[in-house]
Amino acid sequence: MYDKNKLHYVVVTGILVKGDKYLIAKRADWEKAFPNRWTVPGGKLEVLDYALREKDTEHHWYNIFENLLKREIMEEVGLEIKNIGYVTSMVYIRSDNIPCLVVSLCAEPINEEVKLCNALTEYAWVDLQEARNYDLIEGIYDELVVLDNYLKTGKHIDLKFNE
Repeated sequence: MYDKNKLHYVVVTGILVKGDKYLIAKRADWEKAFPNRWTVPGGKLEVLDYALREKDTEHHWYNIFENLLKREIMEEVGLEIKNIGYVTSMVYIRSDNIPCLVVSLCAEPINEEVKLCNALTEYAWVDLQEARNYDLIEGIYDELVVLDNYLKTGKHIDLKFNE
């Protein structure tokens, strides 16, 4: 039996890095969550993301987040990626009361041409200063700061709020 207290949607997002710029995209106005707000590409983990492929060991599948991110980035912005790394994680409760665990990753694009899916209407490559001019979903700018600091100093900083 499932323990409802332990059930979450698992979401992976990806901050794409090109030089000192980060890819952000605007969600369509018909999107249920955060319509017309700017975000980074990503999506939910589904059982079929791993269950239809051969296990990496007798009992386990590896690189689940990485493979999910590759698929979501390709579906949403048409880019192949490399050099996937960790940025941060967080949880939020959706309007339908489903808790979502979000793992924020980063990567570099392999190809150049962005091809948006129909759920995204615009995109921009921005640096930290330029990102301030966009109506980003809460927390996205802070994640850009964490990643920017890591790329410049090699040190990971934790996001801290309400201290």
